[in-house]
Amino acid sequence: MAHVINDECIKCGACAATCPVSAISEGADKYVVDADTCIDCGACEGVCPTGAVQPE
Repeated sequence: MAHVINDECIKCGACAATCPVSAISEGADKYVVDADTCIDCGACEGVCPTGAVQPE
């Protein structure tokens, strides 16, 4: 299962920079995770300063 980014996202980009498979990109209001690319490693979850990245 992929991770998701909720509305607490402040668009800092820490998650995207950490993703080993480049599954995270900047969306209109927040960063988004491409579920087809995400390998569910959890690296993004640990670097998010607001806790916006969560397992789906």
